[in-house]
Amino acid sequence: MAKAGNRVIVTLECTEARALGKFPSRYSTTKNKKTSPKRLELKKYNPALGRHTVHRETK
Repeated sequence: MAKAGNRVIVTLECTEARALGKFPSRYSTTKNKKTSPKRLELKKYNPALGRHTVHRETK
């Protein structure tokens, strides 16, 4: 059995696609709650827009 740790699975969603009326791309990744308590922001590829955009952690 795995021990309880600080790593959690988070979902990243595109911030620009909804404003343009397109479906937002979503990625899932893990983060350490202790070292990064704020929301995670990464630049990822959005296939609907055809370019890299900022993806922000959702609740």
